[in-house]
Amino acid sequence: MKIIVLGAGLIGGPMAADLAREPGFEISVADIHPAALSRLKARAPVGTIEADLSAPAAVRRVVQDFDLVLSAVPGFMGFETLRAVLEAGKKIVDISFFPEDPFALDALAREKRVTAVVDCGVAPGMSNILVGRAQSRLDAIASVLIYVGGLPEVREWPYDYKAGFSPADVIEEYTRPARYVQNGAVVIRPALSEPEFLDFPGIGTLEAFNTDGLRTLISTIPASDMKEKTLRYPGHIEKMAVLRETGFFGLEEIEVNGARVRPRDVTAKLLFPKWKLGPADRDITIMRVIVEGTASGGRRRRYTYELLDRFDRETGIHSMARTTGYTATMVVRMLARGLYSREGIIAPEFMGREPECVEFMLDGLKRRGVAYQETIRDL
Repeated sequence: MKIIVLGAGLIGGPMAADLAREPGFEISVADIHPAALSRLKARAPVGTIEADLSAPAAVRRVVQDFDLVLSAVPGFMGFETLRAVLEAGKKIVDISFFPEDPFALDALAREKRVTAVVDCGVAPGMSNILVGRAQSRLDAIASVLIYVGGLPEVREWPYDYKAGFSPADVIEEYTRPARYVQNGAVVIRPALSEPEFLDFPGIGTLEAFNTDGLRTLISTIPASDMKEKTLRYPGHIEKMAVLRETGFFGLEEIEVNGARVRPRDVTAKLLFPKWKLGPADRDITIMRVIVEGTASGGRRRRYTYELLDRFDRETGIHSMARTTGYTATMVVRMLARGLYSREGIIAPEFMGREPECVEFMLDGLKRRGVAYQETIRDL
């Protein structure tokens, strides 16, 4: 199978390297940055294509000779990239986390008779799969609560944060309003709102805040209450709120000494060097998924799934790249083996309802050092 990975960045590169080890796969990677392609080619047997993927026509041209596409472009490019891949009639696994509704492209995917798995990272992604797994074991699902965060192992002032994926998408977490389900209705909350503190063994106290991470779960899971929160070290919320409320994340151009600039572009230029996750920076990924509902016999039951993953010193691959990227590469393997073949836009929770798919995912991730712990409790 000929597979192309769109993007050779922090997550795209490790995904390509993981797939390149699979017998029967021929892997190529497309990216606009020749340096990133060269670094990847030096450590993995992959083909490289230097291309500007910001134009849909270029995407269609790049993917035309491949059987399956793995998209790791930044979120602001994600929706149009997905559309272009579908127009080319190619299967796709997507981790770009764009703000648009992926189901708007469902008719196109069905028309082209292809499978398009969206939001296929750690969260959204594996979190959705685990919610689907719990739902399939319950007679009725009542509530879903997801906590997730990627953090540097060593805290460094002033932000105590490093970005394990596109920093531009990180800023979206601080600005995009969060959609939740409360008492059966969709409600909107500001990003960074409703802070709370949680303790995690081996990590300590973290703060959680509202982010727009439920995504497809809002329309696919019939729970009366659902919420997703991002985890950071204590104090991070206030710093980001100050920047946002002062206008540093603004998208409207302002005039500075005769020049027109967007505040977010200036902020990104200043923040990204401080947020950049270097090759030697150790990181951790924490996730807790709590699903409650009614089991057989009317019993109230809670499923809890937990992940604590750390930088892999042996391979030098960051935790966020592993937990996000390997979720996607296991789905690629799943599609390649025919374990899942439904056509259209596929939310990860759809696969979570298939026991064979879930076991395939959990086993493959565990063999790559990413292990989820399940706890079942009758309340």
